[in-house]
Amino acid sequence: MREAEEAYRELYRPFGCIDLNALDRNIAFVNEKGRGKNIRIATKSVRSVELLRYIAERLRHHSGFMTFDLRETLNLLNQGFDDLLVGYPQLETSLIEPIIPYIQRGKTVTFMIDDIEQWQFLEDIGKKHQLIFNLCIDINVSVDFKLIYFGTKRSSLKNGQDIQALLASGRSFTQTKITGVMGYEAQIAGIGDVPAARWQTPVIKLLKKLSLEKISQLRKEAVQIVREEYPDLTFVNGGGSGSIEFTAGAEEVTEITVGSAFYFPALFSRHRNLPLENAVGFALRVTRKPEQNVVVCSGGGYIASGATGIDKNPVPVWPENVSYLKNEGAGEVQTPLNDKDGVLGIGDTVYFKHAKAGELCERFEVLHARREDVYCGTFNTYRGDGECYL
Repeated sequence: MREAEEAYRELYRPFGCIDLNALDRNIAFVNEKGRGKNIRIATKSVRSVELLRYIAERLRHHSGFMTFDLRETLNLLNQGFDDLLVGYPQLETSLIEPIIPYIQRGKTVTFMIDDIEQWQFLEDIGKKHQLIFNLCIDINVSVDFKLIYFGTKRSSLKNGQDIQALLASGRSFTQTKITGVMGYEAQIAGIGDVPAARWQTPVIKLLKKLSLEKISQLRKEAVQIVREEYPDLTFVNGGGSGSIEFTAGAEEVTEITVGSAFYFPALFSRHRNLPLENAVGFALRVTRKPEQNVVVCSGGGYIASGATGIDKNPVPVWPENVSYLKNEGAGEVQTPLNDKDGVLGIGDTVYFKHAKAGELCERFEVLHARREDVYCGTFNTYRGDGECYL
């Protein structure tokens, strides 16, 4: 991080930052491990129009973007983006209708469903505007081991019968068509092999191994069932940053969604199979030194979403041997730290990486870029563009 200190010496703290060389190497890793599969960029893990373009231009097989909000989708369409998969159902007519003119002009927008009510909602809007919406069916490839539910509770489509029943319910619809299937293996892609609670490591290893066969079987079955009704299926989506190699080898999958691999936040450092580099982080100024081995930084309470735990804290990465005080953690306006080696003084800088990828961008208007020790300007975040979603 000495190079970062040189590149950022004139900036006020706190600031968000991005190492473009690290980002480039992470993109190269995705290109290699994707094994020719199309890559769809998860926008929630990037949250910067400029960086979405930067990444897309450097992917060998880029197939589009997975968005997380309808207003975001509209903004990206307005910015000239195309092939947008709205990754999560949203039932807001007033937000879908402004997207319709872009679809009428030839832009590809696909909406996610896993229930007949979501499907009916889009069918009704399609009838009103005489437009056919593209839909993607989200299947649930989590595994219920009875004692442990391994995965995420998102889609209601848990088996082939559920999928057949949904398709039968929507068979008479005329203003919607199924063009995609998604089976996101969250328990492989999103759960690290080295959890914060080390005793969980062998349990997670076993559960992951047992899940692989179920994931492959159900996704293949889903594709077969859907193709019987919709033979012109356009894509089959799977994966995530933590399962690139597994998903790239799945014959039924045509594209992999990747987001966190580009920034490589702290949570993904817990995956053994991801030799990536932290590309995005933030810097805080030391403003107090109440004891020889304790310093206090201004700001820092940038906690990640999800089930609460120590793994959702940002991780101090430089200087080494800096850690949180057990009873305080990352604070709302200041963050006290143990400085084991006593190297920090008032005015010094501590660098952190966020637990998750794109969420850090909600805290900063720009990410300051560098290549080694050379400052390279800024990339606006969504927040810097005046946008705020969810």
